[in-house]
Amino acid sequence: MLRRAMFRCGELCSRVFAVELDLRAEPLYFTLSSSPQVLHHDHQRLFGDCGKLFSLHVQSENRIEKAQTHAQIKHKLSSTLSRDCDVFEASSFIPDDENSVVKGFFIRDKSTTTLSEDLLNTLRQSKTVCVFSYKREGQHCWQELWSPVSPVKESVRQYITPATAAEHHPSTLNIRNSDVFYSMDEAYKVLQECTDIIPESKEVLKLVDEQLETSSGDGYPVIVIEGLDATGKTTLTEALRESLNATLLKSPPQCLTSFRQRFDSEPPLIRRAFYALGNYITAAHIGKESLRAPVIVDRYWHSTAAYAIATAVSGRVENLPRLDSELYQWPGDLLQPNLVLLLTVNPEERLRRLRDRGLDKTVEEAELELNQLFRLKVEEAYKRIQNPACIIVDASPSPQEVLQQVQRLIRNKCHL
Repeated sequence: MLRRAMFRCGELCSRVFAVELDLRAEPLYFTLSSSPQVLHHDHQRLFGDCGKLFSLHVQSENRIEKAQTHAQIKHKLSSTLSRDCDVFEASSFIPDDENSVVKGFFIRDKSTTTLSEDLLNTLRQSKTVCVFSYKREGQHCWQELWSPVSPVKESVRQYITPATAAEHHPSTLNIRNSDVFYSMDEAYKVLQECTDIIPESKEVLKLVDEQLETSSGDGYPVIVIEGLDATGKTTLTEALRESLNATLLKSPPQCLTSFRQRFDSEPPLIRRAFYALGNYITAAHIGKESLRAPVIVDRYWHSTAAYAIATAVSGRVENLPRLDSELYQWPGDLLQPNLVLLLTVNPEERLRRLRDRGLDKTVEEAELELNQLFRLKVEEAYKRIQNPACIIVDASPSPQEVLQQVQRLIRNKCHL
């Protein structure tokens, strides 16, 4: 009964399982079969005779509960298990079925302790967590619902069957209105569902309600400056404000500053909804200010989407949604800018600038410094967003040279 409840969006044997064994390569995919199957070499690496093997999956009809449970389990696994335990991101999904992904973890325990069993036994008490164990016999391996007390009958064995790589990384199936939001209503609903557990949600929603009136965008041009930290956005936006006699806005807006630390500590679903609503508040400010003067915006939807997509999709740049994916399309109800410029500098120069600034960094900004792969995914996601797309600007020269280059673009594109 538990197994059926945990995977109610599809029969267990119709699902594909994915384990991120090596982030530099494709996930390891497998399905389940009622008859023994010989494992391939790559699957032998995961299921070979090297300790106790478990996987756990988090499923719930309540998406807030599911997101928070997954985040809590991730923290417990990293803080509780010994160094002899490998923990890999894992998921199960139905190919090409949007929102079918059930996220979880795969545990390979090579220790002689019972830490993993004790923790899993505690976690499995939750109605949202399902735990499987894996057993080996010769060249075969099977999965069964794990119980630390009662042995599982052989009749419920489901044998591991190697599967070919999915056409698209499974995480892309769950991005829409979970990691990236494409309407204000969808982001608004998430925070509405959080009001009982996150009191600040009510205050944020109140701010959104107060900003619902927006202009059609028929006023002065709106120019967005995008880019990773330390690419020169602040210097450039201030210079443009003066040279164009423009209004300078930032996203997320100042009115949300006091809430950022609270929502930054939440799982991606809640955190992304918060920042998505920040874009709609910014849009309201743009609509009003563009009636009086040109508007320069320091970051906007491109940043929100690029960071979210790069974080949601693990592993290689090739795992990102395909170039023509609708996930890169601008939300239909969000005010569009007239021009978006993406500032870029080489990684070494950007790191030098960050060190010179010596400022506190967000978790994602710190990740950019440590993880070249994540940086490449963010930059690539920026470049793939459409309607409007980014125009890339080399921000390596002096601030004055960059300003002159951008002013020429603005004159040509916006006739200012």
